[in-house]
Amino acid sequence: MTDIFIQIAYLFSAALFILALRSLGHPHTARRGMQMAAFGMLVAVAATLLHARIVTYEWIAVGAIVGAVIGYPLGMWVPMTAMPQRIAFSHAFGALAATLVGVGEYLHGLDIQQLSHGKVTALGFEVLLGALTVTGSLMAFGKLQEILPGRPIVFRFQNVFNLSLLAVGVGCLGWLVFNPYDIWIFVALGVIGLLVGVLMVMPIGGADMPVVVSLLNSYAGLAAVATGFAIDNNILIVVGALDGASGFILSVTMSKAMNRSFSNVLFGAFGAAAPSEAAAGDGASGVMAPINSEDAGLRLAFARQVIIVPGYGLAVAQAQHQARELVDLLEKRGVDVRFAIHPVAGRMPGHMNVLLAEAGISYDKLVDMEDINHRFADADVALVVGANDVVNPAARNNTSSPIYGMPILNVSDAKSIIVLKRGKGTGFSGVDNDLFVGPRTSMLFGDAKQSLMNLGAEVKLA
Repeated sequence: MTDIFIQIAYLFSAALFILALRSLGHPHTARRGMQMAAFGMLVAVAATLLHARIVTYEWIAVGAIVGAVIGYPLGMWVPMTAMPQRIAFSHAFGALAATLVGVGEYLHGLDIQQLSHGKVTALGFEVLLGALTVTGSLMAFGKLQEILPGRPIVFRFQNVFNLSLLAVGVGCLGWLVFNPYDIWIFVALGVIGLLVGVLMVMPIGGADMPVVVSLLNSYAGLAAVATGFAIDNNILIVVGALDGASGFILSVTMSKAMNRSFSNVLFGAFGAAAPSEAAAGDGASGVMAPINSEDAGLRLAFARQVIIVPGYGLAVAQAQHQARELVDLLEKRGVDVRFAIHPVAGRMPGHMNVLLAEAGISYDKLVDMEDINHRFADADVALVVGANDVVNPAARNNTSSPIYGMPILNVSDAKSIIVLKRGKGTGFSGVDNDLFVGPRTSMLFGDAKQSLMNLGAEVKLA
């Protein structure tokens, strides 16, 4: 009877997870989706605690308390600007949990001499993918947090070495299937997974970290599926499949948004070196025209339509609240203001949406690239705040550019363009930006937060 109740609870949780994923597809229902997912997980955990295999609850209680102590600050105190690296860090913990379950289940089976070929296949796959995801996610966290260099770290024959090491791991998995009690092969499988995770992410640049994090999320889901098969847990199979599929779809979507392939992301070492003078000459040619806050503020104050393009620079400066204050001031003057959101602006999909919504900006003002690109031609001012590659015309008109073919925002169509930028450097891609030296572009150099505050002050005085 208890087992039937557990399976019914799992079915209910699975339904909630599916509905939650559907709700996450729109900003207005995303919060409800997260609440449904959290409740579904609570039901699944509560049902699992009734399982007959649980011998004692003491260590479970200790784990729950420790997890709550760690998880609450991560959820409540980490700023939205640091959300991408927090997600990568969370992936590492999730994958570590799956890996430890696999190790524990294997050691238990080894102890009682009950390791079937099918079970060892699931456990080996789980440990290989789980270990890979642990170190890969930690590497992604380090690059996003700038603990590690954001640029690709490459060495000669790196891809060949990485693929060979992965092939050895797959070979170890095959050997373990036919020799389930060979513990040293199982240990080697875990060690190889840890090494592959490090070596896989090391040559990938910061610009591609969102795709990598999403792909690692998919790997963690697949590891959870393997865990479910290994310990005969249906909810893990369902949740892992949802996680794996959604992570893969998201990775595909982001790759398309950057006009990149998986192979190019994983093996291309995008942005490995700074562009040479010759390469830079193939991109932007001209001089950036500076503007002061007073002139820029007047231009904004007397505009009819303004489109703001946020980028990672806005997130780094934590200037989302100053952006909202500027929008409020402009709207009081009757200016129509919208935000143009590129699919890969920031460090993760939806990064800008979450960041701006957290500052109290209405979702109605956040317009996707496909829906706003035709409106730039009617905009009196396009205000670019910390964005670079997603507004670079080289993606359209320079076939030799590494970002050629990437969909971009049509900022160059606006009647007037003001770019808020800390300095004259390039974006993640290392490609010079023709937009910044265009005849209709003015550059307001400085910290984005301070620049937006200065613009707001000038709009008040206008």
